[in-house]
Amino acid sequence: MLVLDLFCGAGGASMGYHRAGFDVVGVDIKPQPQYPFPFIQDDAMKVLKDLSKAAITMFMGRPVSMLHLSPPCKAHTRAKHLRDAQRHVQSEPNLLTPSLRLLEDVNIPWVVENVPGAPMPKELVLCGSMFGLKVRRHRWFCTHRDYVLQAPSRCDHENQGKPIGVYHSMNDTPQGLNTKTGKWVVGGSTAKTLLEGQVAMDISWMTWGPLTQAVPPAYTEYIGGSMLKQMLAR
Repeated sequence: MLVLDLFCGAGGASMGYHRAGFDVVGVDIKPQPQYPFPFIQDDAMKVLKDLSKAAITMFMGRPVSMLHLSPPCKAHTRAKHLRDAQRHVQSEPNLLTPSLRLLEDVNIPWVVENVPGAPMPKELVLCGSMFGLKVRRHRWFCTHRDYVLQAPSRCDHENQGKPIGVYHSMNDTPQGLNTKTGKWVVGGSTAKTLLEGQVAMDISWMTWGPLTQAVPPAYTEYIGGSMLKQMLAR
């Protein structure tokens, strides 16, 4: 069964679906030389529009069993406070909202992932502490109306202890003055080395930049297993 991973990045989510037993093909508008599976460089929004119009969902001659989407929506990430404080400009558009509209006309199962606070249904929240990871990285997920997503457990921050940050720069504590509020904003401490960040995320093939944007594979391995059971039961 094939999962088409749109906006795939370097393949964190894709690896989880692979571990759950799916074949995976990734699509991204940017080159992704670190992506570990078959990859097509294309406009994911264009591909999604084509799929939403088709009665039978095919891609590159293969039937697609499920879609996964991680559309850019950085305007809602918690890191926006540090970005504002350091006077960085957010240039990426919100592709989440139009993606959700197009998915209304897609006739196969789908899963959408995004950051807390994103304009989407919050059906499932996953955290690294649920899977024994040292990274916390809360992410929201929603799915096709005929499917159900349930958390494996609650967050376990107490037993997880101080998380390892995988964002911004290595071995850093990002901070700055938020010119909008006048408050000094301090982030958490990030991984001291690339290896420490990779281990925290359970991702071995990415360099630091892609790693900071990735979904831990444990999240989609869990979701993929749940979706596969529901799909096979139909």
